[in-house]
Amino acid sequence: MEKVDKTKTVNTIGKRKCAIARATIKAGKGNIIINGIPLEKVEPYLAKLKIQEPFILAGTSIGKIDCHVTVVGGGIFGQADAARQAIARGLIKWTGDKDLQRKIVEYDRTMISYDPRRTEPHKPCRSKQGARRKRQLSKR
Repeated sequence: MEKVDKTKTVNTIGKRKCAIARATIKAGKGNIIINGIPLEKVEPYLAKLKIQEPFILAGTSIGKIDCHVTVVGGGIFGQADAARQAIARGLIKWTGDKDLQRKIVEYDRTMISYDPRRTEPHKPCRSKQGARRKRQLSKR
């Protein structure tokens, strides 16, 4: 394992639906903080597992790092996916390891790339009802 630079800091972002996560990764004791809460106390349990996936895939190759994530917008699982993406990108940038990037892409490509799906803009004259809503046809 190579020598870790104590002053090195990596900042990354992750997005999912309306959620935006900003992650800061630096050398430390192994603390993972999500919005001021330690990862062990994050609820629900499935969201916690999603956020842990990049660390599980990286294994011991990353060493002891501190990861602070701030997430805003969206719902619980959108925030979990955004945090997961920000952490995965940060770990790849931190290690500079192409094998880790390949392993993450093989596991789940959305961990390092954005999901391009967005809601369709509403059309004029029926902006409250939805983008494609039409008047129901009456046959008689």
